[in-house]
Amino acid sequence: MTLTSELRKRFMAEPAFSSRDISTFFSRRRVSAQYRNLMVHKMLASGELSRIGRGAYTFHQDAQVVGFAFQPFYYGLQDALSLRGIWEQETVPVVVTPRRVRAGARRFLGSNYIVRRISRKMFFGYEMLKRGGFWVPVSDAEKAFLDMLYFRQPLPPALARAMRKGMRPEVLKEYLARSPLWLRARAKKALGKGIK
Repeated sequence: MTLTSELRKRFMAEPAFSSRDISTFFSRRRVSAQYRNLMVHKMLASGELSRIGRGAYTFHQDAQVVGFAFQPFYYGLQDALSLRGIWEQETVPVVVTPRRVRAGARRFLGSNYIVRRISRKMFFGYEMLKRGGFWVPVSDAEKAFLDMLYFRQPLPPALARAMRKGMRPEVLKEYLARSPLWLRARAKKALGKGIK
């Protein structure tokens, strides 16, 4: 079996992997860094392998793998609402991470995705959902609502109505208790007098 075949066999089932994962995998075989880099370069050039970000790769042609380059992460904001079926409009993937990375729009396989940085204190409120053959972390409706306010995203009336239907009041109260005072005030203003 060739080294390329071994790499393919080991990482094909993973949504994404890093240069460090490749190095660790081939460390017992004593494969030089130059040869590993050449192998990755050739696989990228052939289109078999795709680069998500610096040092992060995937064999899959699916935008739902982009978040794995920013672990820990979850898919949030409008993307989470779309993945959960609360919002019917198609959205670009929105990766929310506490890591110190450059926030903003990026591209993967000709499509856009957005990276947002959030404080470690606010990194909660997500669960694993199966999407595109993988289990991915997706924020729940309550956290998506708070994140919309946290990132100062517009909340059109139609979206606000759809979110209210999907939110659980007891979970929202728990999340508000964990949030900074300015975000609590903003949430209470957005929802009206229904929250204490």
